Amino acid sequence: MSTLSRKIDFAVVFSVKNANPNGDPLNGNRPRTDYDGYGEVSDVCLKRKIRDRLQGMGEAIFVQSDEKKQDGMTSLRNRAESDEFGLGKDAFNAKKSAPGETAAQACKKWLDVRAFGQLFAFKVESKDGVSIPIRGPVSIHPAFSIEPVSITSSQITKSVSGEGDGSKRGADTMGMKHRVDDSIYVAFGAMSPQLAERTGFSDEDADKFKQVLPKLFEGDASSARPEGSMAVEKVIWWEHASKGGQYSSAKVHRSLRVSEDGTISLDELDGLAPEIIEGF
Repeated sequence: MSTLSRKIDFAVVFSVKNANPNGDPLNGNRPRTDYDGYGEVSDVCLKRKIRDRLQGMGEAIFVQSDEKKQDGMTSLRNRAESDEFGLGKDAFNAKKSAPGETAAQACKKWLDVRAFGQLFAFKVESKDGVSIPIRGPVSIHPAFSIEPVSITSSQITKSVSGEGDGSKRGADTMGMKHRVDDSIYVAFGAMSPQLAERTGFSDEDADKFKQVLPKLFEGDASSARPEGSMAVEKVIWWEHASKGGQYSSAKVHRSLRVSEDGTISLDELDGLAPEIIEGF
């Protein structure tokens, strides 16, 4: 299978209505914001959702979330060293397998590894440890809101007590719940053919990303993000004519402008016409 044949840039425009798109654990789980009050969804959060959607398509994923685990492995190390689900213990023994061979095996087995990269850092019997870094071709920026967000915080109580005989309320009975009232966010990303050559990321893999991005929030509902409260409005997909690309990613990303109601406009880039995909 040939690797990615051309540079790709993309953007995801999504709406948030009465939901907490990405809580900040260091700030009482309030929706993440920057110092100017603009809403933020971390790149780690977006990658988690992409992994979940790819896993739902039947793709092999290395970094699986606890609630969507399919192989029963209790840690990344267990998954990596599993003979049934991973590469086996010998792959991480520096005397028995070269790090480059192990990296190639990992990229071949797991789509998220050959897309995002991964650092395998394990202790082994023969040495103090082995570190195998893999740099992936797919990079994703954090998403930011178009305007500063309005956050509503509500005090909540549990309907039952989890302590004692139930006659007294526990210390954790009272709590807070936060939500973004209504906002539009934009996230950008890119795919590098040069790095794809190292991991084996292919045109077919890129097409799988293209399929899951419009339905990024399907099957992602929770108390903080009720079903339908977050939706992809549009995915903008730029496929360059070559591996080097006609324009820098910065110029491509800056050609997109999004208004507060989600309407998009694009500066024309000679020879690079984007595909606009409606959200699922």
